[in-house]
Amino acid sequence: MALVLAVVAFLMTLTGGLVAMRVRDRRHLVLGLAGGLILGVVAFDLVPESLEQSPGGPLGVPGPMIGFALGFLLLHVTEQAAAIHQAHEGEYAPHEHPHGHGHAGAGRAGILAACALVAHSFVDGLSIGLGFQAGTGTGVFVALAVIAHDFADGFNTFTAASLNRADRRPALALLFADALAPVAGAAAGSVIAVPDGVLGPYLGFFAGVLLYLAAAEILPEAHSRHPRALTLAATGLGVLAVLLIVGVAE
Repeated sequence: MALVLAVVAFLMTLTGGLVAMRVRDRRHLVLGLAGGLILGVVAFDLVPESLEQSPGGPLGVPGPMIGFALGFLLLHVTEQAAAIHQAHEGEYAPHEHPHGHGHAGAGRAGILAACALVAHSFVDGLSIGLGFQAGTGTGVFVALAVIAHDFADGFNTFTAASLNRADRRPALALLFADALAPVAGAAAGSVIAVPDGVLGPYLGFFAGVLLYLAAAEILPEAHSRHPRALTLAATGLGVLAVLLIVGVAE
């Protein structure tokens, strides 16, 4: 089951990359919906499930919530170190490089950002496999969150890797690697046995990573250039959909 859902993530990543090649209009609605789905999965499934798996922790703080904070902070630090935002700077506003070195620097930063997204996608797949160890419901919801933001991952991987490059072959290669990464990660997560005491904090950690992606990457990008009412409605629809799905599952 984990591998089947990882294949869906593979297809969603490729779809995002193909859309990046063709058109950028209307993607704000897809990103807004993805942000809402991720927020719903974090709030209504991952955090509650992680607390059930491991309710205790040091200093009276549940271990999963410590993992949650660490996941959020780690992705923020990693993003700043890899200068991922620099790779997307041209999407938001005109930018000038007075000394003529901007194109080469932005191109290198774009490749670095794309490589970081590939590594991140492997961790996504790993989380799908580990989520199924916590239970089928948790595994499905983790996969839903991964699939929801893989469109944005594919879009951003291709966009970053092709920044200021006439040759699209490196971007296509990295897009394909990004699409395969969750499949490889899910395969690894399905065979790695994780103790119950570790699984809860890990689910909390992954919830923190997902929340950062939604709050700092996907939703700001969705709102960057388009009317906000429809995007907000798409986000609310995503949250409501997960709430209803969790309610029915219970």
